[in-house]
Amino acid sequence: MDVSCSACVLVSRGEDSKVLQVWQLCCPALEVAIYPGNVLTLQMTKPATFRYKSGQYMFVQCPAVSPFEWHPFSITSAPGDEYLSIHVRQLGDWTRELKRVFSAACEPPVSGKSGLLRADETTKKTLPKLLIDGPYGSPAQDYGKYDVLLLVGLGIGATPFISILKDLLNNIIKMEEEEDTSTDLYPPIGRNKPHVDLGTLMRVTSRPRKVLKTTNAYFYWVTREQGSFDWFKGVMNEIADMDQRNIIEMHNYLTSVYEEGDARSALITMLQALNHAKNGVDVVSGTKVRTHFARPNWKKVLAKIASKHPYAKIGVFYCGAPVLAQELAKLCHEFNGKCTTKFEFHKEYF
Repeated sequence: MDVSCSACVLVSRGEDSKVLQVWQLCCPALEVAIYPGNVLTLQMTKPATFRYKSGQYMFVQCPAVSPFEWHPFSITSAPGDEYLSIHVRQLGDWTRELKRVFSAACEPPVSGKSGLLRADETTKKTLPKLLIDGPYGSPAQDYGKYDVLLLVGLGIGATPFISILKDLLNNIIKMEEEEDTSTDLYPPIGRNKPHVDLGTLMRVTSRPRKVLKTTNAYFYWVTREQGSFDWFKGVMNEIADMDQRNIIEMHNYLTSVYEEGDARSALITMLQALNHAKNGVDVVSGTKVRTHFARPNWKKVLAKIASKHPYAKIGVFYCGAPVLAQELAKLCHEFNGKCTTKFEFHKEYF
């Protein structure tokens, strides 16, 4: 075992105890990026024994902060990724101290990389040790049973859905690649070979094909802080680059700017349109996704989805403050009583 690695990860697979079935693994790489919006991203090599689903979470301990405290965080990497990642927002004493100890190991960002401070396996300073326990289940992990997804995150509440969006795209791309491969296995038919070997044909056609139930996803992210875009823009751009089939529709809402209809809001919108048309980048978020102002009209959002997907089963997943959860749950119930589309609401609070 390489004891010179930058971080050690203690993985506990026991659901009821942090001392059952424990493996200690040294990871050759761990990366941290600390952003202006009081958010840090921690990335570590995924242990070979660690299996999880998108939407699940794990507990994290940092002995340099406290040898006794464990805190839950959504896993933001996709199951197909070769690493584990979490996004942490500074909200209390523990997260404030976590930011401090990792900041001590960070260096200023190099050209072309976002983040106020950054460190990885090339950093000279030793990175703090992390312990992880999990994974643990959440409602969002069953997203695959729905035809369409509506994902709503407030601020840091977007983190459970990062993994889902990446996993959905990865699965669709993988399925299409497998279909292309199976097509290549069919024996050619032509003048030189007018007959097909029945045994070969039976073997090819009898192979089970994976069918994904989920075909589309709508992602709404609402934040009050423009600085939040700095840590989230890398994720949004990555998803936009992967989504060549327009499977995911992403929307950003910045609620701290002037209300829509305000003259100042209209000016910003005009500048947005000009910059997006010229450079393909939103002037507010710095991403390929256009930013809206004020708050979404959730009734119009659900009406649009119901109109586009009649008879579909829609999974509505929300992570944020309790107030909006009540509104979304009420709207789902209302639409279920008057249209063929069926909405199922799930919530998580932070």
